[in-house]
Formats: sequence, structure tokens, C-alpha cells
Amino acid sequence: MKRGVFIIIINCFIMAVNSQHDPQFSQYMFNMAAINPGYSGSNDMICLSAINRQQWVGFKGAPNYSFFNANASVKPFGIKSGVGLSVLSDNLAFNKDLSLSGAYAYRLDLGPGTLGIGINLGLYNKKLQADWYYPTDIEGAVAPENDPAVPGTDESRMTFDMSFGVFYKTDDLFFGLSTTHLNQPKIKYVEAKDGYISRHYYALAGYRIQLSNPIIEILPSLLLKTDGRGNQLDATALVRYNKKIWGGVSYRAGDALIGIIGFEMFNGLRVGYSYDFTTSDIGNYSHGSHEFTLGYCFSLNLEKTPQKYKSIRFL
Repeated sequence: MKRGVFIIIINCFIMAVNSQHDPQFSQYMFNMAAINPGYSGSNDMICLSAINRQQWVGFKGAPNYSFFNANASVKPFGIKSGVGLSVLSDNLAFNKDLSLSGAYAYRLDLGPGTLGIGINLGLYNKKLQADWYYPTDIEGAVAPENDPAVPGTDESRMTFDMSFGVFYKTDDLFFGLSTTHLNQPKIKYVEAKDGYISRHYYALAGYRIQLSNPIIEILPSLLLKTDGRGNQLDATALVRYNKKIWGGVSYRAGDALIGIIGFEMFNGLRVGYSYDFTTSDIGNYSHGSHEFTLGYCFSLNLEKTPQKYKSIRFL
């Protein structure tokens, strides 16, 4: 087992040196701002969302992600737009990364819906904690201090990052195309090796199916992601009752079967939870993945309410 765990850790390090992969979220339908800046302002409200994912529980050094987003619909100079602010904490083994970014989306009415064309600009700080485990029982293993591609001390690098996306939404459907890390920011820890945050591409779509019973809806959705080397497909089907309670399943091809539940409280706060039943080989070393979401949307009416006055002649 130790040998298997070590091989998985080494594979994670190879990915980190050559290219950094984006965090994955099972409840992507409630977290679209993380992958598509064109989504900003699409709800015509001020929306706050937070998500925490604890992946491969029980596996030492397993990924742990936290993401926060605030976005709103605005009209600067009468231009229909959306703005957003995002914070991402991405912890994977010896990588402790933090990202802060702002998004802008130009929104235009198109047919029955609205199209958002967005760009995301920000800073990405990658921190590497050089606490290496050296497996002396594996033949041919090289000690970290003898490998020029492995940093011997803690390292921290900050780089500029940008993303682009388009997002279209009507009352019943949505779809979007986007790319994160458009400029493929470079990260260099040691002289011997250049690393970079690889460009990722996303395509997502979803539809609302209204059943004969008006309080029951089916919400199917798809998310396809690729970095040009590997592809991953998430297919999800949720059933929502009275727009307040939902549950369903999702399948991530070759990786996990996912159960999703959630509800909206009377004050409008949305709470969600999902559990990944890992079907890949790494499931032999972990106890699945947990994911928690919170969301809240509200409106601010900044226009003055017309005041009514009674004439003293007609009291």
C-alpha cells in the first residue's frame, strides 16, 4: 500500500511541476463562476456563493479546495454588465495555492435570453512546501537533495492569470464555453525546470424540464472539461421540488458516482452537499469526497420610492 500511495504522490508532483490542473467541483451547476467569467451578473441580482471540497478523504495530502464568489448585475453608463470577485484556496499535497481575481461581463439581450461575454483577471500565488518523503525501500529512488528538479526549500511565486468565457441563459436553459489560465502563467521553482498553469477548456449546458405537476422539475446538465491532453465529462440529473428542495445523481466518467442533495431555507439561503463514491483506482486509498455549498442572492433597490402626499385642501 505504501508503494501505491507513493506512486500517486509522485504523479501529483509531476503534474505540479509541468502543469497545474484546476480544482474539480461536483456541484458545478451552483459554482459556474469558478470556470466561466461570462456567468457574472446572469441572475440579475447580487449573488454570494461559497464551496468547500474535501477530496479523497483519508488519503494523506489529498486535495482540499475552498472557493468564494460574489457577482452582481450592474449598468455603468447604461451598459448592461456583470461584475464578480473570486477567491480560491487550492491545497494539494505540498502545493498551497491562493488566487484572487475580478471578472467583468458585457451582457446583451439575445433572443429569449441574455448572453454574457466575460473576462477574468487576477493574481495566482503558488506556494510549495518542501517537506519530502523519501522511500528508501524503492530501488532507484533519488533523494530530493540529489534531484535538481526538486526544490530543497519552501518556495512561493506569484503570477498574473486571466480567463475568458461566454455564457447564455434563458428561463429554461443555459450553456457556456470558457477557458481558464488563458495566458498559461509560468511558474519556475528551480533553474532546471519551468512549470506553468495549464490552459483548461470548459463546455457546459443545462435545461429545466417542467413536469405536469408544476412543483416538480428535472434539471439535467453536462460539463465537459479538457486541458488538451485528457478529457473529463460530468453528467448530472437533479429533481427539484417547489424550487426549494433538490436531489439527484451525477456521473464523472472513469472517476466517480456522485450523490447530491440541497435545499433553500425560508430566508433564501441555499445549502448543498454532495458525496463522491470514487470508482477509479485511487478509491482503494480513500473514503470518497465531500463537498459543501452555500449560496445567497438578493436585490438592492437604489431608486427612490415615489412619495405620496395628501393635499391639505382634501384632508
